[in-house]
Amino acid sequence: MVYRLVIDPAQQQNEQIHLTSQQQHYLSRVLRLREGDRFVAMDGRGKSWIARLVGMSAQIIEPLSESTELPIAVTLMTALPKGNGFEEIVRCCTELGTTAFMPTISDRTLLNPSTNKLERWRKIATEAAEQSERQIVPVVLDPIDFAKALIEVDDLETDRYICVTRIEANHLLTHLREKPPKNNLVIATGPEGGWTEAEVKGAIAAGFAPVSLGRRILRAITAPIVAVSVVAASVEQPITNQ
Repeated sequence: MVYRLVIDPAQQQNEQIHLTSQQQHYLSRVLRLREGDRFVAMDGRGKSWIARLVGMSAQIIEPLSESTELPIAVTLMTALPKGNGFEEIVRCCTELGTTAFMPTISDRTLLNPSTNKLERWRKIATEAAEQSERQIVPVVLDPIDFAKALIEVDDLETDRYICVTRIEANHLLTHLREKPPKNNLVIATGPEGGWTEAEVKGAIAAGFAPVSLGRRILRAITAPIVAVSVVAASVEQPITNQ
């Protein structure tokens, strides 16, 4: 097994990677790598290399050509659930291929996240990207009011969907089959108790199409994971044996 490590792009200079003390500790103490052992270094923006541990730095051996990203960029606009639920959303949806997380404060949101929460979410995204062998680390944006979030995406050229319950709407998969997304996709999922009627109307006015995730009522943590799973299954090319 080859371990992966996300680095800041500035750490890579010529054929060397200058490791931080924290990264040195992780590689040598946690992963038990020794002098000369190999690992994959990735800059979180699409570039990765096979590297060899040399003292307190690493030497690049060769660039690594991989293709594990989804063919489209997926932004997940999620009303923050209570407790630590968003941590699970970030972890699972990073593994599934989400490009960016836009945590939102809806009318029924109970969580008031601190700066420490945001830092933890970003750390989880990094760890999940390493674990799932992705080339990029998803962006976790600062929490924003839902009404402002609608304005933020209004200028983007992207397909937009809001997941709803107890409202007549076609399944997300039906929409994706009828109108395959080309480059970008935004999906909004609600809080415990669902979106308010006013929020749904506001999203529709902002160009969001209401969609269903099935006949059952999903938890606020489950819904975004299901939504991204549906997107990934719809847009990703199947792996065939050569």
